Amino acid sequence: MRHLLVFAERDDAEEVAEALGERFPALGIPQVVRETLAGEDDAEDAQWLVVLEGLDEDGLPEVDALVEDHDGWREPG
Repeated sequence: MRHLLVFAERDDAEEVAEALGERFPALGIPQVVRETLAGEDDAEDAQWLVVLEGLDEDGLPEVDALVEDHDGWREPG
């Protein structure tokens, strides 16, 4: 399953991606991408996404805690 981890700050997204790569080495380091919110024209309104693929449900509580610690949230992709 694919999950999108959403952050307002690039640094938070990059830190979480690196931490997930270390914690779940079989998945590799997840990709960090910038996504503009629907209906927003201002680049400052863009969100930073960590694209997490291949993680089983058992790892989600740990992911959710890490994401929450970095002021983000998880959405199914």
